[in-house]
Amino acid sequence: APRTSPAAPVAPTAPAPATSQAPAPAPSKSATPAPRPPLDGHSAEEAAVVELVNQERALAGCGPVRANPPLATLAGAFSLDMATRGFFSHEDPEGNSPWDRATKAGIAGLGGENIARGQGDAEAVMKAWMNSPDHKANILNCEFRTLGVGVHVAAGGPWWTQDFGF
Repeated sequence: APRTSPAAPVAPTAPAPATSQAPAPAPSKSATPAPRPPLDGHSAEEAAVVELVNQERALAGCGPVRANPPLATLAGAFSLDMATRGFFSHEDPEGNSPWDRATKAGIAGLGGENIARGQGDAEAVMKAWMNSPDHKANILNCEFRTLGVGVHVAAGGPWWTQDFGF
């Protein structure tokens, strides 16, 4: 099921962002794209998600997001971490939020995060996210300018992460 974490609060004293969960569609099979070391070989699916996000944003009157390599690295690392350690949450087992992880990675300006698992390809995960109001809100947030996508294929997955930036 996908999960979302909305844009970071502006005021430093605001409560932590909420997360929500939407039902996940049944996993589907797709051909494995050509490998891309050192990641797990799914750069075509990650690029397809960025393309599909921009199609949805254009329909909503938003400008496109640009693929952002540091955000993609952050997203990929989080997808791998969820799969490896067997959790599915915006907070890792140590309690680190997406913004904590971004700060530790030297990334400023994280705006929001969507996660999902079980969708077999870019089209399936985008359909799940667009059918969930909170995920859709992140995708169609016209203030977001950059996007990193990471997918890790493992038992219980694939594991997907979108990290949006300003």
